[in-house]
Amino acid sequence: MKKLFLLLLVLALTACASPTEVPVAAPTEVLPTATAIVVVQTVVVEATQAPTDVPPPTPVPPTAAPVVVTVVVEPTQVAPTNPPAVAAVTDAGGGLITVDNVLGAGWFVNMTRNKSALSLRCQLNKEITFSVKPVDPNITDVQFYYRIQDRNTGTFFDWQNAGRMISDANGNFTLVFSGEDVNADSRRANAWLDYQFVGLSRTGGVVGRSDKIEQQITYTIECP
Repeated sequence: MKKLFLLLLVLALTACASPTEVPVAAPTEVLPTATAIVVVQTVVVEATQAPTDVPPPTPVPPTAAPVVVTVVVEPTQVAPTNPPAVAAVTDAGGGLITVDNVLGAGWFVNMTRNKSALSLRCQLNKEITFSVKPVDPNITDVQFYYRIQDRNTGTFFDWQNAGRMISDANGNFTLVFSGEDVNADSRRANAWLDYQFVGLSRTGGVVGRSDKIEQQITYTIECP
């Protein structure tokens, strides 16, 4: 019995000592990888709609040249405040110059003078005699006013009172005016002497005035 046990033990040990053959798997065959071939194919796709034709640009007509209209406006003729000297003065005969009664402004008529030139030193034109007749009976006194206008510059000097005119029996008033009566500050070598008649009542109040009688008498220092 003991021998049999020993024999089995020996067999068992022998079996353990013998190497166990492990089957080796055959190497796996690696197949070559196929190279991918990319095929590029151009596909022409027909457009479903034809492109819209762009219309040609609309021709722009040339700009017409502007029409220039020239309007000529005739200046309005403005009547002068006072009638011109030529129309206002007439020769009354006997060396008297008569001023148009229109310039009497309804207060005076028969406005006359004996000259249309006055001078400071020229003996020929040293004095002018003025005469006027009032229309309104309330005018009992007439004052003579004058002013000088420089013809070279157009400058007007202030009006000056030359004093009372002398009355006669026929209702006329007269004044002798000298070139020396012109105010020294107003004397100019080439000027106009303008004048005006002013009618007063017995109490000294102004009843009426003539218009300003302008640019009818020249005033100089020496003889023209």
